[in-house]
Order: sequence, then structure tokens, then C-alpha cells
Amino acid sequence: MKRTVLSRYEQSADGKFIIDVASSRVEELYNDFDKSAPYIRRDLDRDLVDYLIGCAKELGGEPFFVRFTFDLPPDETNLARIRGSVNAYFLYLADDELQQLIQMFRRSAVLLLVGLSILFLAVSVNRALGAERSVVANVFAQGLTVAAWVSLWESLKIYLIEWLPHRKNILLYRRLADSQLVFGKESIAG
Repeated sequence: MKRTVLSRYEQSADGKFIIDVASSRVEELYNDFDKSAPYIRRDLDRDLVDYLIGCAKELGGEPFFVRFTFDLPPDETNLARIRGSVNAYFLYLADDELQQLIQMFRRSAVLLLVGLSILFLAVSVNRALGAERSVVANVFAQGLTVAAWVSLWESLKIYLIEWLPHRKNILLYRRLADSQLVFGKESIAG
């Protein structure tokens, strides 16, 4: 299956896979958010970003570079702008993903503390009530125990399962930010 996916990509002489981006002009790589504002904020076009992310995911750990081809060759200013934009945008995505991960770990720590506190309370209530207790007291004591385990599970779920996709995204975005950009039909050798 992996070979089938990789066969869709051209390879350079040194074996690097080429992610090809073709456009008629540089401006098509960018998205204008608000043309009526006194300033123009330009960001990479979302379709381009999704395409680059999709290609990098397909290539996995394989070495690659991104080749941009335009109908009219861009000047050196636009080439520098593209390099800076790709680097800055993917570093921004990596940083945003890192902030989400940090927030998730904070939430997990709070859930862990809450779960341990409720568990301590549940054990204390169960001991205080003893063996002979009413149905309402029994339901309350069991409810505390269930609430403690739910909180603890949510905390552990973040530590054991949920952080990994965020870490993979951070590594992917950093890889794209650092990727080599080539312009025109030139290729990389060695």
C-alpha cells in the first residue's frame, strides 16, 4: 500500500520525493482575509496548506522537498516571501498545536487532582457510614466512587491516548516549516 502511495510522487536524482505545487502566479498561494481593511493580512491559502499537510502525511518519514512552478517566474522578493510564508505559517501551526497540548496536560492535571480528592472523600464517606446504611447513603457513597474513577480515567486518557496525535502534528508542521523549497523545474541533486 505504501509503495502505491509513493508511486504518485516524482523523485529527484538523490531519491527525495517531490511535492509539486503549480500555480499561475504567486498571489494564488495566499488568502486575502479582509480586502476592505486598511491593512492587507495575507496568509497561505487553506487549500495549499491542506495539500502540503496531506502530501507530507502520505510520505511519512520519507525525505521530500516542495517544488513550486509558476507560469511567470517570480522575482527574488516573491521567492523570499514564499519561503518566509511557508516557514512562518507551519511554525505557527506547530506552536498552536503545542499550546493545545499544554492546555490539555493542564486539564489532565486538574482532573487528576479532582479525581484523587473525590476518591479520598469517597473512601472517608464509606468508612464513616459503615456497613449498616440507608439506600440513599449507599447511592451517595457509590456515586462519589464512580465520580472519582470517571475523573481519574479522563485524566489518564489524556496522558495515555490523546496527546499522541498532537505530538505527531507538531512534528509534521515543523518538518514542513523546515522543508526545502525549490522553484521552477529545477531539481535537487545531492
